[in-house]
Amino acid sequence: MIDLSGAGGLVAAAWRADRAYLIDLAYRMLGDIGAAEDVVQEAFLRLDLVKPGEVRDPRGWLTVVTSRLCLDRIRSAHNRRERPSDIAWMDSALSLGRQTVVDPADRVTLDDEVSEALLILLQRLSPAERVSFVLHDVFQLPFDQVAEILGKPSATCRQLTKRARAKVAAGPDTTKSEMAEHELHKISQTFLAACANGDLKALTAVLHDEVWGVADFTAGDPPQLRPRRSSRQVQRGADRIAKTLLRFFGGNVTLVSAPAASGIAFLAFLQRRPYATITASVDGALLTSMHVVVNLDALRAADLPTS
Repeated sequence: MIDLSGAGGLVAAAWRADRAYLIDLAYRMLGDIGAAEDVVQEAFLRLDLVKPGEVRDPRGWLTVVTSRLCLDRIRSAHNRRERPSDIAWMDSALSLGRQTVVDPADRVTLDDEVSEALLILLQRLSPAERVSFVLHDVFQLPFDQVAEILGKPSATCRQLTKRARAKVAAGPDTTKSEMAEHELHKISQTFLAACANGDLKALTAVLHDEVWGVADFTAGDPPQLRPRRSSRQVQRGADRIAKTLLRFFGGNVTLVSAPAASGIAFLAFLQRRPYATITASVDGALLTSMHVVVNLDALRAADLPTS
């Protein structure tokens, strides 16, 4: 992957401000981290070719281009309906996180299959329904902008989203509940951007002063995934946990949000391999507890220290 963070002013600023947002959006549509990163890379390369002054709203422009590139990929792969290869480990790790939160009263309740919402988007919705639903109901773009991306009238996009909602609602109640919780979107985007940019101040701002966190280091394939108890770490306090999160999830790690019945969940990838999951509970606009499950096999594959 080409790093455009050092490109010309407009592209470099947009790379820092919007790359995490765009990868999250693309992953929600495609369900494959490699494809999502490739699509976003292509969008930034196209921005780099635009003449100065032609783009007044880089995020809006990049959202349109990324969404259209995703739509092209969805259409070309629509009949394959392959289950993303990274889902199995993520499912097992998120399930482990659900089981091992320290305080049962604060436990994050995730779907039995936390990826079910994503798989519904991949397998039940038509390409236009999927893009319309993700853009409007998950990322809260107005229908006028969705219409511009899809090249369809706004009224048609409303109907596409309505049909998508009906198909999603036909799934488990927990999935339906998660999809309605738009208020968590802003905090998840702030978290993603702060981690991507190594912004300690912004990350600390979304953590409760008394936030606590648990990290488990695991090895082995699901469904036999088990934490190495001797490697468990428990920490408390916003400043300490924020610094730890940046140490775990800065650099070449890519984070995206994940469907969750309540609270917030994130998936982390290292060199496009499943690297870690994060489950978190929320009180107001702040994260109050977090559970991280780290994949030691991914660290070994990346030739990084596992201690």
